[in-house]
Amino acid sequence: MGIRIWRWLAPVLVVALGAGVGLAFGVAAVVRPAPLPVDRTPVPLAGHKPCAAVQMFFDAGTDGRDIDREMGRVDAALANDPKARRVYTQTQAESWAEFKRLFADHPDLIAQVKAADLPAVITVIPVPRTDLTDYAAELHRRFPAADKAQPYDVDSFAKTLPSNQRGPACPPAGER
Repeated sequence: MGIRIWRWLAPVLVVALGAGVGLAFGVAAVVRPAPLPVDRTPVPLAGHKPCAAVQMFFDAGTDGRDIDREMGRVDAALANDPKARRVYTQTQAESWAEFKRLFADHPDLIAQVKAADLPAVITVIPVPRTDLTDYAAELHRRFPAADKAQPYDVDSFAKTLPSNQRGPACPPAGER
């Protein structure tokens, strides 16, 4: 009698298990978010608000380098970087214009700073699940023309604030 039950119960269990696994894969495929768009064409940073990125700074210092040209070579190389999802640039002149806009109410501060004192910046928003610290170190090794490469992570900073002062979490796209 026990063998008769297994003759029909075993195939039913196998079919049910197969259907469950198939359903799980089907749900996972439907629920999985669409991949984020990748656009590695460097564009000006103005108007964009990254919240999880790596910033590379190009400082002219006293050696007279043309930092905008060096920055251009680096952002061209980033066009083929599989970890880079978006690349934003800010030339030294754009940094100066942004500085003057931010500190328009403090003309004494603006008078003390020269455009040459400010760096040119490349902001790279990586693909999701990229470790920003490791990626910053990798970019600094690959592009020694950058004086500094550092992670920019609003969520890490927000964790140091009391919960009632934190803003919204950074979305997976890395920008708001």
